[in-house]
Amino acid sequence: MSAPAATMAPPPAVSDSLSKGRLIGYFAMVFGMFMAILDIQIVSSSLTEIQAGLAASADEISWVQTSYLIAEVIMIPFSGYLSRLLSTRVLFTISALSFTIASLGCAMATNLETMIVLRALQGFLGGAMIPTVFASTYMIFPRNKMAGATVIIGLVATLAPTIGPTLGGYLTQLFSWHWLFLINIVPGFLVAAVVWNFMDIDRPDYSLAKGFDYIGLAALAVFLGSLEYVLEEGTRDDWFASETIVNFTIACVIGGILFFWRSLTYRNPIVDLKAFRNRNFATGCIFSLTIGVGLYGLVYLLPLYLGRVQGLNSLQIGEIMFVTGLAQFLSAPPAGFLARKVPDPRPVLAFGFALLAASTWSMSGLTGDWLFDELLIPQIMRGAALMFCIVPINVIALGTLPPQELKNASGLYNLTRNLGGAFGLAGINTVMTERTNFHWNRLVDFVNPGRQEVQQYIDSIGNMFGDRTAADQTALAMKMLGNKVQSQAYLLSFIDVFTLLTILFATASVAVWLAQKPKQAPAPGDAH
Repeated sequence: MSAPAATMAPPPAVSDSLSKGRLIGYFAMVFGMFMAILDIQIVSSSLTEIQAGLAASADEISWVQTSYLIAEVIMIPFSGYLSRLLSTRVLFTISALSFTIASLGCAMATNLETMIVLRALQGFLGGAMIPTVFASTYMIFPRNKMAGATVIIGLVATLAPTIGPTLGGYLTQLFSWHWLFLINIVPGFLVAAVVWNFMDIDRPDYSLAKGFDYIGLAALAVFLGSLEYVLEEGTRDDWFASETIVNFTIACVIGGILFFWRSLTYRNPIVDLKAFRNRNFATGCIFSLTIGVGLYGLVYLLPLYLGRVQGLNSLQIGEIMFVTGLAQFLSAPPAGFLARKVPDPRPVLAFGFALLAASTWSMSGLTGDWLFDELLIPQIMRGAALMFCIVPINVIALGTLPPQELKNASGLYNLTRNLGGAFGLAGINTVMTERTNFHWNRLVDFVNPGRQEVQQYIDSIGNMFGDRTAADQTALAMKMLGNKVQSQAYLLSFIDVFTLLTILFATASVAVWLAQKPKQAPAPGDAH
């Protein structure tokens, strides 16, 4: 019988000092994680250019992003098992090399089918880097240096998706879309080499290969893959009006039931769910889900407004969005200071969620002429809020677990953030669609040509086309009026979304106090 995961050899003891070599290896791992998270969003502002290069349709090209997300979300919880089986060094090196080779393949792709397969491989094989870094942080750093390390990974986890559209737009405008993937090549090989040479922090446990749960792995893939597909494509396909969405929902439910059954009953499960018995970890995952909505949802919303309402290109959008990334970077030191000086992370987390709520509330006053100046303060507040949230959430979720549970728990924790983003984007798109239709119907009632004010407006617009017939003038005026109504309905739907997000984050800032004050876990070296 295979040894249970909990009996793995404990990580080596650490002293109050960290060796220079291990520190170099750790920062290489962090950079690898940065690349993996960055690649989620780096293509988002350049899909039009990729579409043209691969001769794909507008509906098909979205799979360049969707395939990566589906594959990554499957690997993230699976990575804990692989890390225990192979060791941190081996898994991370394989993940970094595979991610790099897949990136090269993406840059060389000449058709959509090849690109989708390679993006799925890139997301799946590279996805192991993200939770491995989080687990390693709590395994190798002594307590007196833990706060600084959590700030670093928190900054990377929030900064990478924020600057992804900016960097992607810049590379595409300056060079070509191929460079979205080519920039990974040299850093990827360097990361793999450095990690292999400097991060020998634990031993593999090959006994875990005995009785490998193939059924559990298949159920995990069906469950999370179908869930991600439904969330990504649901709005576009009108949810359950689509037979495909219904079928994937059924597959998600069946896969989920089978996955949870295997995880709770099999002697050597692919994903061990017992970390959720720890109240702090379970609470931290709920907050991680919430911050995922804010992180990925707001990175999606603002470029959507700037592109569709203001008509800006990807580079112009990136220049405006850069403010959020800069605010995150500048907020890292005070967030780290509070993490070191405040023993209870709940006040810091409550402040972070309240600041995020203030940011979205200020955006609820959005008008059609908001640009850099009007968006400056909300973006600064959002960037700072994300840092004041992510650091204490890391501490609450992972800082209280014994070392032997960290690898598996890190995968589950990172999964909740990604799922939060997926739920957030699905919810945002659904609300945008429903509320745009609602506001359109309301506004149409006020632009009835039978009203004297409306007719005067139509006449004044029609007079601008004096060289046309009266019928053409009226038709053109009505079309311009319709476009204006559509734009206003769209803008009002943005305001509705920001208002709902304000309620979510304000509620989270209060719910923080329902969590227990975290009790410090034993230091890594005390796990023997």
